[in-house]
Amino acid sequence: MIGAVVIAAGESRRMGRNKLLIEIGGKPLIERVISFFDGVADELVVVLGHKPEQTTPLLKKLGVRWVVNEGYAEGMASSFKRGLKELEDCEAVFLALGDQPFMDKNFLREAINAWRNGVKVVSPVHNGKKGHPVLFDKSLFSEILSLGKQETVRDVIHKHSGEHQVIEAGEWAVVDIDSPEDLERLNKITCPK
Repeated sequence: MIGAVVIAAGESRRMGRNKLLIEIGGKPLIERVISFFDGVADELVVVLGHKPEQTTPLLKKLGVRWVVNEGYAEGMASSFKRGLKELEDCEAVFLALGDQPFMDKNFLREAINAWRNGVKVVSPVHNGKKGHPVLFDKSLFSEILSLGKQETVRDVIHKHSGEHQVIEAGEWAVVDIDSPEDLERLNKITCPK
């Protein structure tokens, strides 16, 4: 089984409003992110943090599972750990960002194929910069779950660099939305259909 943890716990401070609910291409951002995993992930959980009550009505309507990370201020690793605990039965899990407006399903399928061929971590890369989502093998879950407050998911990736495959991807892999300026730049980005 393939899982996906969608991190949607931040405060949207730079945006000045809940960015998860901003409409892009006629859909709220978080709904777009969830839809990329349709037909790809068997299990999906959204990890909320700051003011979860703003987003839960939409997730209920979509029939999507979610959890709240009370310690979201500790950073992405704590939110990923919270979501991973819900998907421990999965054989591999994607770490996805709730504010990533575009994704290529072909990449998701390629990542799963690379994982099936024996790699432990698969990331997209664009112009030398690694992006998201990142796929992790089940054998790394306990290591991720035992990360301390000062440690990051990146530490786990570096530790397993010999079992990490990067797949060349479009600009979508390194684009997320943090500010109104990021929103304005979106129309200049070419994205997969």
